[in-house]
Amino acid sequence: MHKKLFIPGPVEIAPEILQAMATPMIGHRMPEYALLHGRVTSGLKQVMATRNRVFLATSSAFGVMEGAIRNLVKGRCVNFCNGAFSDKWHDVTLRCGKEADAVKVPWGAPITPELVERTLATGRYDSFTLIHNETSTGVMSPLPEIMAVAGRFPGIISIVDTVSSMSALPIPLDELGIDVCIFGVQKAFALPPGLAVFSASERALERAKTVEGRGYYFDFLEFSANDAKDNTPSTPCISLIYALDTQLQRFFSEGLEQRWARHRELAAYVAEWVRDRGFDFFVAEPYRSVTLTCVANNRGVNLKKLKGELGELGYAFDDGYGKLKGETFRIAHMGDLLLDELKEFISVIDRLLTTGE
Repeated sequence: MHKKLFIPGPVEIAPEILQAMATPMIGHRMPEYALLHGRVTSGLKQVMATRNRVFLATSSAFGVMEGAIRNLVKGRCVNFCNGAFSDKWHDVTLRCGKEADAVKVPWGAPITPELVERTLATGRYDSFTLIHNETSTGVMSPLPEIMAVAGRFPGIISIVDTVSSMSALPIPLDELGIDVCIFGVQKAFALPPGLAVFSASERALERAKTVEGRGYYFDFLEFSANDAKDNTPSTPCISLIYALDTQLQRFFSEGLEQRWARHRELAAYVAEWVRDRGFDFFVAEPYRSVTLTCVANNRGVNLKKLKGELGELGYAFDDGYGKLKGETFRIAHMGDLLLDELKEFISVIDRLLTTGE
């Protein structure tokens, strides 16, 4: 039995997307692939509101997150940490042999512009990493305000993870001045996992030229050279790129403004349910994510039991991540999800909570 996914990624995949992945194969050095690649990167630039180079990498987002560290950290990096995945990024930075500091706030709290300004003003860093939407906690840090601060430190390269936010709300890269933006496609983009997308400013590419030990697979300069030919350094996941091509067409058919509005509507519906059922939010306003809601289990619900019951009925449910397991639960509302589908899932949770008490 297929469990319908209401977890924070991977998410449900539309039948049209699965069908697109069955398109007959082409060679990645054939002109047909270059046409596909160019069409996809052009569409991505529209979604990301950028004129910067946009690259496709066959990996999870963490592959490119590591690659960005290896390409761009020449001196010392600061990793802003407020959850499991930003903590992990700091670990990755150290494992790459880079000098780095973790600036941490409690799980459930945002990274603030004030914190970023105090940190960058020390003059210790040539780069920083930030997760816009920390999936483990459902915290969305104020990216426009943070990037306004970062813009006052032109020697510092910004590396931003938008893994669970890109396409769910406007993130205009050029307007914000983000040097490198990274995301995977298995969350708000609603594709199967295995493909990462990233952008790189000319400033970032110039930095990469001065950094040794970039490796090959994620060498930004290799991506740049191949981008000139509408291609990738090594064999790409062509089936997923077919899917991305189809999904971008679906984005533009729905309309980006309408897609953003739908995500706001889904988030608002879950927020109202949380309040009505007497749960607490794990994250304070205005830092709650528009793609998932992290709910504090103040009612003492047996979340493991609830997860099992929902699974038996055909729904995948998340009972908290890492050290928050059992203390919180996360409801995802991203991708191609419609309000009626979300209402159906919530109604089943309501029924199980009522009968279980």
